[in-house]
Amino acid sequence: MYNKMSLRDVNLKGERVFCRVDFNVPIDDNGKITDDSRITAALKTIRHITDQGGRLILASHLGRPKGKPNPKYSLAPVAAHLGGLLGKKVRLAPDCIGVEVKNMVDALEEGDILLLENVRFHAEEELNDHIFSRQLASLADIYVNDAFGAAHRAHSSTEGVAHMLSPAVAGFLMEDEIRYLGKVLTDPSRPFVSVLGGAKAQDKIPVIHNLIKKVDALLIGGGMAYTFLKAKGLEVGKSLVQEDQLNLARTLMGEAEAQGVKFLLPEDHVVAPSIESVTEFRICTNGDFPPTWMGLDIGPATIQKYSSVLTEAATVVWNGPMGVFENETFAKGTFAIAQALAESNAVTIIGGGDSMAAVKQAGLDSRMTHISTGGGASLEFLEGKKLPGIQALNDKML
Repeated sequence: MYNKMSLRDVNLKGERVFCRVDFNVPIDDNGKITDDSRITAALKTIRHITDQGGRLILASHLGRPKGKPNPKYSLAPVAAHLGGLLGKKVRLAPDCIGVEVKNMVDALEEGDILLLENVRFHAEEELNDHIFSRQLASLADIYVNDAFGAAHRAHSSTEGVAHMLSPAVAGFLMEDEIRYLGKVLTDPSRPFVSVLGGAKAQDKIPVIHNLIKKVDALLIGGGMAYTFLKAKGLEVGKSLVQEDQLNLARTLMGEAEAQGVKFLLPEDHVVAPSIESVTEFRICTNGDFPPTWMGLDIGPATIQKYSSVLTEAATVVWNGPMGVFENETFAKGTFAIAQALAESNAVTIIGGGDSMAAVKQAGLDSRMTHISTGGGASLEFLEGKKLPGIQALNDKML
């Protein structure tokens, strides 16, 4: 799908390297980073650049500061945390462009690291403004994109700068994302199974449409399952249903049948009067769904059926939880899927923030083949879309 140059293809010694990373991490009110997964995922790229004698300029966004400086979204806690992980000083620039920043870049020696302040403190970043892109590009000689989580955005730091610096290459994290996600779309080991969950059917319908042509089975869970169940004429009580997606849901199920693809929907459910319920819940089947309750997790029969399919799979892509797993009453289905994947011999690829959180919460993240760092980006990749942040990188010479 993509054949892009990577860090392996360039000489970094003495070069000023502009590396776009995805350090959009959760930070609490005390300035403490509560999940550093995105930072640790970039360490291999960062260490390689500095070990090779590159003068490293890191760029990232954080949150939605709406195009102007906001201390709440400063990358200062990230600079401190990254320095601790690396065991070396990571300086934070006061901005991402300007004379003072240029002077700090000029002072970098081989192996040094400078983290630019939040690129979204400038409205021009999200507009992919040519002049702003040129200002960022003026800081460096080489462009590296290791921010897969932002690769579906055509912003200045993710796409604009890549056209202004040469070479423009993928970092190691980006390279892994392209390799694993690309292989499932072009040459997956079979049987190839996709597990799709989450709240809304409309978020996953483009993915389902693309995957139907590629998978052997689709296992559907989460709130989105109730749109499909209602489209089949089944009672789903007060469960989340997107009425405007019912006809499309029927079309997709018809496509799957025509392609010979198994399209599995939950056979039983954990139901309750509301998402907040802790003690008032029960198991029901599709035939005895209580009309005033809602489905909030897949039931034990569905868990068993889905797990047996996953046991036989050679490749699995999972995006979206099976229920409202934040409430432990409705977490069994999601954690059971994680366990089935961990115990399988399949190539397992996890995409989406909720699926990643569930796998980590279950303590099974180390047993997955690849956990994608990009929620929206991985979905768009699986839809078959070309991502601008990857498209802009230089192709390998054949």
